Amino acid sequence: MVQHVYERASRASHVSEVIVATDDERIMQAVKAFGGRAEMTSRGHETGTDRLAEVAARLDSDLIVNVQGDEPLIEPAMIDDAIQPLIEDSSICMGTLKSRIKQLHDFLSPNVVKVVTDWEGFALYFSRSPLPNFRDKWNDLKDEAFASGKLLCYKHVGLYAYRRDFLLQFSQMSPTYLELAEKLEQLRALENGYRIKVVETEFDSIGVDVPSDLDSVLARLSA
Repeated sequence: MVQHVYERASRASHVSEVIVATDDERIMQAVKAFGGRAEMTSRGHETGTDRLAEVAARLDSDLIVNVQGDEPLIEPAMIDDAIQPLIEDSSICMGTLKSRIKQLHDFLSPNVVKVVTDWEGFALYFSRSPLPNFRDKWNDLKDEAFASGKLLCYKHVGLYAYRRDFLLQFSQMSPTYLELAEKLEQLRALENGYRIKVVETEFDSIGVDVPSDLDSVLARLSA
């Protein structure tokens, strides 16, 4: 799975180098076996962002992208899409992606993080709960309503682009109330008053959060 992510990330046009950050010697050896670069980090990190920041502190790149190792179907274009706003606008310190939810199961699942944005594409909130709450349309909560766009909502794709300086600052911020409640690190940025640019992607990746997700990934690869 890590090799799939590594090779796909390497094909993104804006990416100059891919590094696997890990605290596990087995992952280090697996990456070396396929010719990739990996760096060992402290075992004491509470979050993946902290692990990322440790490696970023040793780099001189202005932009750092966090591609989750559990996204084996990530499209290289998705990585470029997340980076592009930071290239175009120096005031943007953090970017991520969203994609249309087209199934009721995804809308209701706490493993699928939902996001709502303002008119400029900046995040208003992320949640594991259904978001937005279609108060007057609960009778319409069917796959067809989502697939047709009658009920328009988005899932968050867990890929982040950061300005390096902001990433190092972000990793030093204390966890926040909503972050701890939802178990979503990106809420720490919002609660501290920072804006997150969210770009819509046409691609639909599958994050491997539970064993059944891996079955879905293997089925798509086979197809």
